[in-house]
Amino acid sequence: MLKAKNPGRQGLNIIIVGCGKVGSTLIEQLSKEGHDITIIDKNAQKVQEIANLYDIMGVVGNGASYSVQMEGGIENADLIIAVTNSDELNLLCCTIAKQVANCAAIARVRTPDYISEISYLRERLGLAMIINPEYEASKEAARILYLPTALEVNSFAHGQAELIKFKVPNGNTLHDMTIAHLGKNITSDILICAIERDGQVYIPSGNFLIKSGDIISFVSTRKDGKHFLEKIGFKTHQVKDTMIIGGGKAAYYLAKQLLNMGISVKIIENDRKRCEELSILLPKAIIINGDGTDTELLKEEGIEYAESFVALTGIDEENILLTLHARQVSNAKVITKINRITFHDVISNLDLGSVVYPRYITSEAIIAYVRAKQNSMGSNIETLYHMFDHRVEAIEFRVDEESKVTNIPLMNLSLKKDLLISFINRSGSIIIPSGQDCIQVGDTVMIVTTHTGFNDILDILE
Repeated sequence: MLKAKNPGRQGLNIIIVGCGKVGSTLIEQLSKEGHDITIIDKNAQKVQEIANLYDIMGVVGNGASYSVQMEGGIENADLIIAVTNSDELNLLCCTIAKQVANCAAIARVRTPDYISEISYLRERLGLAMIINPEYEASKEAARILYLPTALEVNSFAHGQAELIKFKVPNGNTLHDMTIAHLGKNITSDILICAIERDGQVYIPSGNFLIKSGDIISFVSTRKDGKHFLEKIGFKTHQVKDTMIIGGGKAAYYLAKQLLNMGISVKIIENDRKRCEELSILLPKAIIINGDGTDTELLKEEGIEYAESFVALTGIDEENILLTLHARQVSNAKVITKINRITFHDVISNLDLGSVVYPRYITSEAIIAYVRAKQNSMGSNIETLYHMFDHRVEAIEFRVDEESKVTNIPLMNLSLKKDLLISFINRSGSIIIPSGQDCIQVGDTVMIVTTHTGFNDILDILE
């Protein structure tokens, strides 16, 4: 045991088993939100480094061991999160914790064999959540390839609403147009909720003037989002084919989804044995055994004519170089998977198209759960998404009871600055709200704000 807990902190007692990429991201995010964290890992050096860096308690040992969990304080824990490299170990950690303590449990399960059994495992083992970073990253990539003009597409309201990010090209009709003019003359079925310009992020009002080069995030239904992009001159058809470099779990999940969407898939993978596995798992895909970083091979396999290109190797640097190469030799829609964020400023200045971060997708789902668990008021967090390098939060709240925000026209609510109510989901119908609309019990409500750490819908009020 390396560190004493900080008695001054407010928040949940959380044990995290495994301090790899996802574990480290969770520690960073959850410690910012004021939770009491204990880390368990077999690697003594890693535990020491992370415990010192974040001033948290560290225990060296096997997270599935009863005695190690007791040493970590499982009896007083509110939540255990198991994110080691082994699915089976993660499930065992959670099972043991559930037997000895009255705590919630979250396990990372990545193996495709378990994907169809997730809900069964969660229910039978009594887990709060099972997370699969590669599968979630592949879903995000598939949504982007369905709408390739977008930089990002994120799903809310159980898929009924989408948050779409795109860049305003030079000469586009939106240049020098106000948000209010757009709403009156182009469409009122979308809501622009955040704009990035020259590194600054704005939550725009009606008189905000849009410029070429702005990166815009808007919310709408899938159909209305497509319609809006068509109106302002974007092509919105899904891609016909894709070339995927790397044949890991994320590639398998993505290929399966794309094939179901009618998109042709070609995967280039270096490991022969894995190629043989993939050719059995994905009989409709073309599997090439070869080095995906070999420019001659890429040319031979038709990179110049590919409609989309997805770099999914296990090495970030490779993925970045592959994407830059694809942009140079083709007009393909490109998606880059990045796991580590060490050189964030450099990465953000490169033209990498759409970037997916599996570890962030995972941590956001968990943080949403933690905030909801922390909150005992009349609403709960359904979905949480960080935008523009964590400077903006999009949060979907479920409204469970009457409060100061219900049954009052939005124009009469005293809302915090730099905050927008982006949609109201009422029984599966998405309302882009006007000042006359009211929040009702049973709704889910999405807000976009530069404030962080909201736990409850009442946090939107001044």
